[in-house]
Amino acid sequence: MSEELPGEPLDGPLDDLGVLAEATALAASGYLDGVTSVARGDAPATALPVLLLAVSEVSVAGARLGALADVETGGAPGAAQQDEDVTALREALAAVLAGVDEYTDLLDPLTSREVVPGRLSDDLAEVAAALVTGLRAHADGRVDEALAAWQSSYLAGWGARAASALRVLQSLLAHVRQQA
Repeated sequence: MSEELPGEPLDGPLDDLGVLAEATALAASGYLDGVTSVARGDAPATALPVLLLAVSEVSVAGARLGALADVETGGAPGAAQQDEDVTALREALAAVLAGVDEYTDLLDPLTSREVVPGRLSDDLAEVAAALVTGLRAHADGRVDEALAAWQSSYLAGWGARAASALRVLQSLLAHVRQQA
């Protein structure tokens, strides 16, 4: 006898994808709310913890998508759109994170030892751009397209950007707390 998790669907794989789409949309919306709040400067004292939680939670959603077999759609998933809202978000985050925005990272930990510069604001905005694309499809009722967009963009880019951001945010928070 298997024990069901709260909220687990009873009707099979199609319902599972619907539940996954809803959970991913919720995580994506929560992420966008969190980074937007930080970018507005709503609570500077809690900016790092808010970002750490937002990135962590959306990373869990991304990991679920990454672990899933490829989601099939009738067409190709939409590409992440770089609209003015994401550009404004990137610039506002860069202003809020001034002094701690830049970091160094490996280009690819499996294929290269090349160290490259990174910017936390860029990472956070790139994740936002990818999530918005899926949210648009989801809001229009195109669930499979939303899942495919989130999944392909997670594997192609935003998953790595979120992982880098998570590492930097955890390190920043540790440095701040150890100095306090």
